[in-house]
Amino acid sequence: MFVDHKRIGQFARAGTLKVRGHTITTPTFMPDGTRGAVKSLTPEMVKSTGVQVVLANTYHLHMQPGEDTIAALGGLHAFTRQNLPLLTDSGGFQVFSLAHINKISEEGVTFKDPRTGDIVFLSPEISIQIQMKLGADMIVAFDDVVSLDQSKRGRTLEAFERTHRWLERSVAEYQRLTKGMPEAEKPLLFGVVQGGLDKKLRQKSLEIVQGLPVGGIAIGGLSVGETREEMHAMFEFLAPLFDNSARPRFLLGVGDPRDLRRAIECGFDMLDCVIPTRNARHGSVWTSGDERINLKSEIHAKSTNVIDDMCDCYTCTNGFSRGFLRHQFKVGEPLAGTLASIHNIRHLQRICEEFAL
Repeated sequence: MFVDHKRIGQFARAGTLKVRGHTITTPTFMPDGTRGAVKSLTPEMVKSTGVQVVLANTYHLHMQPGEDTIAALGGLHAFTRQNLPLLTDSGGFQVFSLAHINKISEEGVTFKDPRTGDIVFLSPEISIQIQMKLGADMIVAFDDVVSLDQSKRGRTLEAFERTHRWLERSVAEYQRLTKGMPEAEKPLLFGVVQGGLDKKLRQKSLEIVQGLPVGGIAIGGLSVGETREEMHAMFEFLAPLFDNSARPRFLLGVGDPRDLRRAIECGFDMLDCVIPTRNARHGSVWTSGDERINLKSEIHAKSTNVIDDMCDCYTCTNGFSRGFLRHQFKVGEPLAGTLASIHNIRHLQRICEEFAL
């Protein structure tokens, strides 16, 4: 159940989401723990950043170690030792990111495992089955994602139509698997809106998803090759089209501070991305004003300053200097990426907290 408590500006909202015994205040940023862990961070480190939800990747966990193994080990929460709510994506993004090793049909997507050469098949039904077996608190319907790079646009209509056919199949499988289950124990199912940068298709897709019995509305297929201006224009177009139902709005795969702020201003409640941790492992961090600096730069060699003296993250409040962090990056010490990741995640969560209750 989602409750919209307060409006900030025209579309931004502060709310509360309750799912499977967890209470989440929104807006909130969710780091990606692709294979069951946010890279280089313990669950305690993740929680210290103010994060309230962690994502895991259905495709990758299906490939290794497999949902049956995770279920035998107590489910995703026990397996990852994570007591925060967990959200699994559908594997649909891998339709886009692994296009070189997959083949799409109406039934689903066939992948070739790059490690073993084995053939792996995902369909809407199988994706829901995997996510249910993993034991996630929130799950996502299987969708067809396409690149929005100017040179690669052309499959948008096909993906739009297939996404909705797959959504109906995802909903049917979800209803079959949760039949007779107490409402409080059911995971929340997100339906995904697609349509590329075509506003008519996006509006139609949103109408379709909002008209189906899904617990949340997810916007997919952005931050996959379009310009920032095009992305923000789509946020602004969708903002007045969201209905007022008690459902959270989830923007998939967007995590640059500038995009995060604009998305929240346009009414999104939940956002996820690998950017904060991926950038951090390469020495790239954000400071106040969303300025991006490179900790590997020579200019930080003798700096006693913390990353951001306005930040309340573990890294900054404990006085780890830019000079220290630069040295650790230069000698290949993994601690540097860990400390930078804590800071970057906290930076994004602090933005969310500016809008929260």
